[in-house]
Amino acid sequence: MIKPIVREIKPEQYAELETFLYHAIHIPQGEKPVPWDTIYIPSVFVYIEDFGRKDDVCYVAEIDGKIIGAAWARILAQPEKKGYGNIDEHTHELAVSILPEYRGQGIGTTLCNQLHMELHRRGFAAISLSVQKTNRALKLYNKLGYVTSCENTEDFITIKNLRSFDSI
Repeated sequence: MIKPIVREIKPEQYAELETFLYHAIHIPQGEKPVPWDTIYIPSVFVYIEDFGRKDDVCYVAEIDGKIIGAAWARILAQPEKKGYGNIDEHTHELAVSILPEYRGQGIGTTLCNQLHMELHRRGFAAISLSVQKTNRALKLYNKLGYVTSCENTEDFITIKNLRSFDSI
């Protein structure tokens, strides 16, 4: 296994987030993939629309110059542009996606840890995400310290306290 380089995304690579947004959409086992244009549904596209704002943060994993994974976070609290895991107007929401052929190798954990540390360094107290109950990545989020804040029919709204880095 080749260890990827983990670094912040470059502005000229923001358009690549479309690919990772698509791969971040959870498809329950046995179901067909959703059409590509699903990413342009406003409630989905909000996760990457106009990426590069002041509080947007993204780390990518790269192998041989190819981005194979991304973890990004942004505050999605405007009434018409709330994310699925919105907690409040001060809390970033996490999105993480690894290309299918690279999953299960710890890349998502590495990206999330880097992202968490950067948000902490910037003074943010927490990060949230919505995760469907059938998503096997739920184990990853639990391992990373996300706890359930709210349970809905199909998903959990989870939150991670970033102040835990204060004791490191």
